[in-house]
Amino acid sequence: MEFLYSRNIASVPEMENGNVARGKQKKLCSRFAAVRVRPAHRDFERSEPYPEQWLLIEWPDGESEPTKYWFSTEATDTPLRELVKLAKHRWIIERDYEELKQELGLGHYEGRGWRGFHHHATLCIAAYGFLVAERSRFSPSARAGQLELRAPEIPPEFQPRGSPRARRAS
Repeated sequence: MEFLYSRNIASVPEMENGNVARGKQKKLCSRFAAVRVRPAHRDFERSEPYPEQWLLIEWPDGESEPTKYWFSTEATDTPLRELVKLAKHRWIIERDYEELKQELGLGHYEGRGWRGFHHHATLCIAAYGFLVAERSRFSPSARAGQLELRAPEIPPEFQPRGSPRARRAS
């Protein structure tokens, strides 16, 4: 088995260009390579070595060496494109977490118990799910005032609760 150090990454075969994501102005591109490696963290304490994993490497054009690395336990036949997609999908999770903390108050909990925190986090996540569902109802290009939302018609026999004309339950 050959040892692989970050300085030797240039010798990795199949450095492939790929589209990473859609930026504000254009598609973001970078070069990627994936090799099967066996992590060697505290192997002396184990009876057998760790199983092989994917090491995904990102080396953007213009950089003197790779900038990002990921380990993955995906199957051996996983294509490079899928590994890149999974690694770059993380920003969506980070953005959601940041929005939960800043906009919906996930970071405002100051209690001491697990039960209270769990209740608070559950309500924040439920509110976030509602907001995501509401956002998905409209196209991104829709402008405020042009959403063409219509309120349902109120039936003529409708009596608001507490109104002087409301019927009382007997």
